[in-house]
Amino acid sequence: MNDLPDPSRESLWRQRPADVERAGWDARPEIRAEWEREARLSEILGKTPDFPVSSNFTARVMQEIEREDGRTARRRFFSWNWRALLPRLAITAAVLLCAGATFRQYELNRQRTQLAKNVVRIAESQPLPSVEALDNFDAIQRMGQPAQADEELLALLP
Repeated sequence: MNDLPDPSRESLWRQRPADVERAGWDARPEIRAEWEREARLSEILGKTPDFPVSSNFTARVMQEIEREDGRTARRRFFSWNWRALLPRLAITAAVLLCAGATFRQYELNRQRTQLAKNVVRIAESQPLPSVEALDNFDAIQRMGQPAQADEELLALLP
């Protein structure tokens, strides 16, 4: 039935086929059965009585169509399209990784710079020890250690 052109199919819905149209069907036997079936269906539907419908029938049908379109649109909006989502996630992950590595490098450089500034400040604030103090460095260092008894000398005592 889908081989019939739309204007001729629509003409069968509106009126009975004329003898000229029926003669045209004989010229094309490959679709004659479909045309005959369509003509019989139109006749049967023409005999059915019209049923009363409410006055807002068209408005209700249009409202239902809009509601169905809305559901379809929401389903498309909420459905996951993995082929589109995965590349976006990969790019986002790569950008975040690069941003994290850049921030870490920046923080390391900032800490090194701060450490160097602190070392310079400490070096400038305290004077360097004199050469005489460095000559006696061992003696001065021993002075800070607690005095301990020499165990070997104590063992030699009677």
